[in-house]
Amino acid sequence: MGEFLTEPKQTPTLGRRGPAGPPGRSRPVPRRATPSDGHEATAILDRARDVVDPELRRAVDSLPGAMRRIARYHFGWEHADGTPANGNAGKAIRPALVLTAVRALGGREAVAVGAAAAVELVHNFTLLHDDVMDRDATRRHRPTVWTVFGDADAILAGDALQALALRMLAEDRHPAAAAAAARLAACVVELCAGQHADTAMERSDPDEVTLDDVLDMAEAKTGALLGCACAVGALYAGADDEDVEALDAFGREAGLAFQLIDDVIGIWGDPGRTGKPAGADLMARKKSLPVVAALASGTPAAADLAELYRGPYREGELERTVLAVEQAGGRDWAQQQAADRMGRAMHELSRAIPDPEAAGGLLALAEFVTRRST
Repeated sequence: MGEFLTEPKQTPTLGRRGPAGPPGRSRPVPRRATPSDGHEATAILDRARDVVDPELRRAVDSLPGAMRRIARYHFGWEHADGTPANGNAGKAIRPALVLTAVRALGGREAVAVGAAAAVELVHNFTLLHDDVMDRDATRRHRPTVWTVFGDADAILAGDALQALALRMLAEDRHPAAAAAAARLAACVVELCAGQHADTAMERSDPDEVTLDDVLDMAEAKTGALLGCACAVGALYAGADDEDVEALDAFGREAGLAFQLIDDVIGIWGDPGRTGKPAGADLMARKKSLPVVAALASGTPAAADLAELYRGPYREGELERTVLAVEQAGGRDWAQQQAADRMGRAMHELSRAIPDPEAAGGLLALAEFVTRRST
């Protein structure tokens, strides 16, 4: 997938989500002299994984035997038979946001490593549950936990990871730990509400789901935890309430841009690079952001897409469905919206961190997650 700054063929209106800027202090938007080439973000992510992985392993190793084995398989540390593996434990985007936010606000990274690990545990709790609900058979290029150990064990392992996250914060003696725990718990409730909305939309008629509905759902499912990660970092840096909320808003907007691009990749991405089957969401009739934008376009292709979505997927329909979404403008709309959300994210970031050099790490991470092609 190329850059997402192209003009859309069809741009459905967004109702209440207009372009008005955020309230609060007026500060210049941080700008880079040149766009990030991804190396800075990769270095930040590698460092986050290096410092957070030991905390994750210690937490997982405290689980009872059966849960420990399942969690270690999920993180890629073991094969299903319990032998060591060198699998992919994920990009560590969320813990990297925690640690980078701490540094950007002048705090010490070391004090927030446990909190960063807690946020990553919650993220993986959601992955385990999402895979069961979505019946996704692969993640990170290998079978998902539920396909190997069964639904019940996958759900229970996810529950255990969430409990570990809150326990880590409860045992943390940092002054910000209680506020971080409350924020993370509230985020989990929002995540669950977003997942509920997502599954409810699958059962809805194509005409019943609006763009506002699906944007709210995406913010809850994806933006909330990225915003929480940034806010937790701000808390551990001792930031004031206004800066904490600004960083939360930055993460939410970047998270929505992330979800927009993720939905595009889910339809048009290369399975060999993503580790997920192409078009799975279309076959499941999920109301992803490009799909709902396409349905709202009022084009002949939108009518064709609505007809397809009113019935279950039938063998051989995938190519026709993909074409309908693209011809109705869903792909271009999602790419343009991702660019717009990144602009809003940068505006929010400038409220808390007006210095471009200090904000550079967070900007690099935001650019990385919204300009990826896998």
